[in-house]
Amino acid sequence: MAFSRGAPVLFVGLALLSLASAEVFFEERFEDGWENRWVKSDWKKEENMSGEWNHTSGNWSGDPNDKGIQTTEDFRFYAISAEFPETSNKDKTLVFQFSVKHEQKLDCGGGYMKLLSGDVDQKSFGGDTPYSIMFGPDICGHETKKVHAIFSRNGKNHLIKKTVPCETDQLTHVYTLVVRPDATYSILVDNEEKQSGSLYEDWDILPPRKIKDPSAKRPVDWDDKEFIPDPEDKKPEGYDDIPKEIVDTEAKKPAEWDDEEDGEWTAPIIPNPDYKGPWQPKNIQNPNYMGKWKRPLIDNPDFKDDPELYVYPNLKYVAIELWQVKSGTLFDNVLVSDDPEYAKKLAEETWGKHKEAEKEAFDEAEEKREEEDRKRAEEESKASEDESNVKLLKCESECVHKFNIIDDEDDDDTNTVTEPSSNGEETNEEKNTEKKEEHDEL
Repeated sequence: MAFSRGAPVLFVGLALLSLASAEVFFEERFEDGWENRWVKSDWKKEENMSGEWNHTSGNWSGDPNDKGIQTTEDFRFYAISAEFPETSNKDKTLVFQFSVKHEQKLDCGGGYMKLLSGDVDQKSFGGDTPYSIMFGPDICGHETKKVHAIFSRNGKNHLIKKTVPCETDQLTHVYTLVVRPDATYSILVDNEEKQSGSLYEDWDILPPRKIKDPSAKRPVDWDDKEFIPDPEDKKPEGYDDIPKEIVDTEAKKPAEWDDEEDGEWTAPIIPNPDYKGPWQPKNIQNPNYMGKWKRPLIDNPDFKDDPELYVYPNLKYVAIELWQVKSGTLFDNVLVSDDPEYAKKLAEETWGKHKEAEKEAFDEAEEKREEEDRKRAEEESKASEDESNVKLLKCESECVHKFNIIDDEDDDDTNTVTEPSSNGEETNEEKNTEKKEEHDEL
C-alpha cells in the first residue's frame, strides 16, 4: 500500500490511528499492485548487467504475508523508483525511513535508498542521476560497514563526517533519518538513536564559520615546554667515579682450566648495575608552561550562512540504486513523512511486531541449512570413500592378474626340460642340482 500527501492514513493497530495528523508524503508496504507505483529502470540493461527484483517476504520472516522487494542476481546493478507529489520540507521536519534485510550474509553491496528532486526520467534512472539525499547501510569487506547519510548541494555530494555503524546480520533492520528545521539531525537504527548533531558541523556543506588566523604568529616569549630540568637537583658526590664496567666477582675459574696451557685465568668484565650514564637533573613540571600554541580562530570571510540549509524544496521520488556482488537484499516499509513519532510507531507495528518471530524463523532455517550441509558433507565423504574403494579393488584385481601371469611363466620354466646338447652342456636340472649342493656346502 502506498500513501501520498493528503491521503488518509490507515493502519492495522489502534496506536497508529491517533497519528492521523502526521503528514505522509510517501509510504510503501509493497502490497499487491506495487509494480504500478514503481518504475524499473533500463539502466545497464543493454550491457546485460541489470538485476531483477522479486516480490517476496524472503526465506525467513516474522509474517509471510508482509512482503518487500528483493534483489535476485549476483554481480548486478539495480535501479527502481517511485514518484510522489512534489513536496518541500521547509519549516517542517523531514523523516526518511525504510527497512532492509540482507539474507545473503552480505560481504559487499549497498542497502541504501535515495530521495530525488525535480523531474526525473525514471526509465533511465541510474548511478549518474543526481539525487538530493542518499541514506542507508553500506557493507564492503571488513572496513566498510557503515550508514551513509549524504546530502547533495549545488551538484556536490557531502558525506557525513561521523561514523555510524550499520547492522551486519541477516535479519530485518529499520533505518531512520530525521532532519529538523533548526538544522539538527538524528540517525536511528531499529528505533534507537545512533548519531545526532548539526548539519553545519557534521557535513562540509558550507565553508566553516571560523578559520585559523593565517597572519597570527607565536609570541617569542611563549613557553610551550611542559617539563624542565629541576634547577635544585644536584649531582651526587662521586657520581662521575662510578665505572661503566666491573669485574664479575661471582665468576669462578672453570675446573678444566689449565694455567700452563690456557694462561692465567681472569674474571670476566660485566656491565656495572650502579652505572646510570652521564648525570642529568630530573625533570619537573614547568611552572611557566603556557600550553601548545595554536593559531587563534577568526570569522571566515568566505562563510555565508544559509538558514535553509536543511531545506529540499522539490522532493518528488523515492529510489533504490545500488550494485551488489551477492544478491538477496530485501527492502520494505518505505516512509517519507514529517513526524518522527509516526515513523517510530510504524516501525514498531511492522519490524517490532515481527522481529522475534523472524529470529525464530531464521534460527530454524539455519538449523536446517546446517543439517543439510552436514548430510551433504557425509554424502561427499562416503562418495569419496566409495571411489577410493573402487580404485583399490581395481588395483588389487590388476595386481592379482599380473602375479598370476608371473606364476604361470615360472611354472612354464620349471616344467621345461632341456635335452643335453651335442657339445655336452648341462641340463637345467643338473645346473639346479649343482647350485643346491653349493648352497648346502656354504
